[in-house]
Amino acid sequence: MNAITPSGLQKLLEAGENPSIIDVRETSEVKAGKIPNALNIPLGLLEFRMNELNKTDRYYIVCQSGGRSSQAVRFLQYHGFNVVNMEGGMSAWKGQLQ
Repeated sequence: MNAITPSGLQKLLEAGENPSIIDVRETSEVKAGKIPNALNIPLGLLEFRMNELNKTDRYYIVCQSGGRSSQAVRFLQYHGFNVVNMEGGMSAWKGQLQ
């Protein structure tokens, strides 16, 4: 499984890159704050919304602690998507929140 640390993802953002980030937490969890420009698709809805994603893009998958994002990465990889798990989840995120 491809993985990135929270600081690694933060460096991409600070470098002016625009990584595609999918936050698989529940909507109520995201209300407390999310990585700027992250798209919220709760894990339970991912199967029904993956048609919104492009298989040629790379997606960074985020949850609260890393468990749900690992599940999402395995699921999306199985369906042919290029995905990277952010290790430690939002619990380890030190960057800006939206």
